[in-house]
Amino acid sequence: MPGTLFVVATPIGNLEDISARALRVLREVALIAAEDTRHTARLLSRFGITTAATSLHDHNERAKSGMLVDRLKAGESIALVSDAGTPTVSDPGMHLIREAIAAGVRVEPVPGANAAIAAMFVSGLPTHAFTFLGFPPTKSNDRSAWFERLRTAGHTVIFYESPHRIRSTLQQLLDTVGDVNVAVARELTKIHEEVIRGPVSEALQRLGDPAGEFTVTVDIGRMTNMQTNTTLSLEDIASEFGGLTNNDGMTRRQAMAAMARRHGIQTNQIYAALEKLKK
Repeated sequence: MPGTLFVVATPIGNLEDISARALRVLREVALIAAEDTRHTARLLSRFGITTAATSLHDHNERAKSGMLVDRLKAGESIALVSDAGTPTVSDPGMHLIREAIAAGVRVEPVPGANAAIAAMFVSGLPTHAFTFLGFPPTKSNDRSAWFERLRTAGHTVIFYESPHRIRSTLQQLLDTVGDVNVAVARELTKIHEEVIRGPVSEALQRLGDPAGEFTVTVDIGRMTNMQTNTTLSLEDIASEFGGLTNNDGMTRRQAMAAMARRHGIQTNQIYAALEKLKK
């Protein structure tokens, strides 16, 4: 009888977040397939677990999955873990899972910590529908397509970003989507945990010197098309915006916020119209 492939979520920072079931599974399986055995060794040592571990990462997963599936078919059970959080969520493991399923092996989830979900439920933003987009691409064309997908999502979007790119990504979010509300979370469950909530422009100002891994939640759900508002033409917007900035001395951001409140629309709609006028 084949063994079971357990897909085990591990803590994203605070080791107390591991479940009793996950600890039992890690003790009972024949082998642990870990993204980084050195990282997993610290977790196992903390809880006195002596199960053997083997590496399974992006560079060896395809070559190694066959051997692991053979062991599963022979009756051994294996636990799949990533460095932190849930395997396959921007982490390795999908190829092994697919091969195990194709071979008729039972694949069983052991749920637990996940940075995307944790960040979303403390964001204060809508949670009834959401899209997870992983990490933004680095190549220009892929990045533009990625931001377009985000812009048109129509509901909450969550993504990860590294510390050396978080500022440029937030700036591109502001330029592409507008001054939408975000929650920028870093070092979740760790001692320096921080969540910055508010418009993108405010998050950029408060970001400081970025450190740690970031999870960003974006409220796209209430965006609508500027053309649906028939009471404001582009000329009306330009005239009103000019009056607020030139005559009333408002900053660009203050003027957009004032117009949004006055007309009962989103700030990003004003922003999009002004960008259209520029072109």
